[in-house]
Amino acid sequence: MSSPPSVQTDIPFRLDRLPWSRFHWLVVLGLGITWILDGLEVTIVGSLGPALQSPDTLRLSSANLGTIASFYVAGAVVGALVFGWTTDRFGRRLVFYVTLIVYLVGVLLSALAWDFWSFALFRLLTGLGIGGEYAAVNSAIDELIPAKYRGRVDLIVNGSFWLGAAFGALATPFLLDQKIFAVNLGWRLGFGIGGVLGSAILLLRQFVPESPRWLVTHCRSDEAETTVKEIEDRVTADTGRSLSMPDERLEVHPRKSFGLGLIFSAMLGKYRQRSILALTLMVAQSFLYNSVFFTFGLILAHFYQVPNERIGFYILPLAIGNFCGPLLLGHLFDTVGRRKMISLTFGLSGAFLIATAALFGLDRLTAVTQTIAWLAIFFVASPAASSAYLTASEIFPLETRALAIACFYALGTALGGSIAPSVFGRLIETGSPWQVSFGYIAAALLLLAAAVVEWLLGVDAEGKSLESIADPLSHS
Repeated sequence: MSSPPSVQTDIPFRLDRLPWSRFHWLVVLGLGITWILDGLEVTIVGSLGPALQSPDTLRLSSANLGTIASFYVAGAVVGALVFGWTTDRFGRRLVFYVTLIVYLVGVLLSALAWDFWSFALFRLLTGLGIGGEYAAVNSAIDELIPAKYRGRVDLIVNGSFWLGAAFGALATPFLLDQKIFAVNLGWRLGFGIGGVLGSAILLLRQFVPESPRWLVTHCRSDEAETTVKEIEDRVTADTGRSLSMPDERLEVHPRKSFGLGLIFSAMLGKYRQRSILALTLMVAQSFLYNSVFFTFGLILAHFYQVPNERIGFYILPLAIGNFCGPLLLGHLFDTVGRRKMISLTFGLSGAFLIATAALFGLDRLTAVTQTIAWLAIFFVASPAASSAYLTASEIFPLETRALAIACFYALGTALGGSIAPSVFGRLIETGSPWQVSFGYIAAALLLLAAAVVEWLLGVDAEGKSLESIADPLSHS
């Protein structure tokens, strides 16, 4: 078969030379606000865990709660794989509408659950949507944001999950106050309100165009040119600055679709070391977050006898620390550099976690000091975790970007995250601080291993165009 006709394009370089503008804020809000809502309802699940054990609600055990968290994670794994391939095949814009609708349906149905199995299945559906969002949203953001801002924006957007978690922590005491809501009503309202608010995102996303980078490699060059021109006109109107045309051009051979064989041969062949890097980072961050955050409410209730209605007050500072980490440290990933900062944040997280695990096992912590320890750990662990998604989204060719994010998210979550909530739920049920502490130490060792792998295999991607980090598969 003859090779597809080549196309000379300057579109990637025109997108990367844009100054920051109102257009970019709309992209960040339209795509990133999903994480805020996800953080809101995941926090509600974590905070309401002990309340859902009541005979007046769903009568769940600690093991049940861990299993439900695993259902959510398993759904996210499947959603990432299915929608990751779909995103690369049919475009970013179509898929981030579909995944948002699936996610919102799952959230609203969760509010109507009546027993363990119904709640688990609805959480599975919610996970399907959020897994697809990871692939579609991260791809679109990286391809629309200028290179010099890409690292900090990606980290802050992924870290905005914790802004929603903070709202969820504030809302939980209110929802659990039986003077205001019946015991079997408050937790349902938490899901219902989140689902209704999430519907507004559908309106915001109309301001986010299809990725011109995706269009130009999929035989839609005229549409890509029109889209970029519209973006440039909007940026010029927003900033009042004239835009010079870049001198660089890229030659590509567009195709309507790229076979999975071509995609996986690139990931497992030329980019094999990068695949090892992305998988290691994903496994480490996934095990940490899924083991700690889904069970923190149970730790507070079982080991520190914190009343159910006060658990949200302890989760609030943890959520704030998680959001402030990417917000305050994110620019360093664009200035100091990816490899140095990713290694440092993973390494410090692991060291802090080992110290905390030892103190927990020795019974030297209180609910307050335990929370302070988590705040310190997650201040540096949050940008580390977000950098795993940033790494997977920028070190592979454009044609496989969404599928790469999906694959490494899915593998990392399956290997590091899906079993963690169930395991920790059972460790908590033993009542032994040392049993739980050993689980924390395992998470810490994974973080330290990730720091070493990043230092050895990391890619210095700061300030570089996506096409210079990894040639498109359609490049001549």
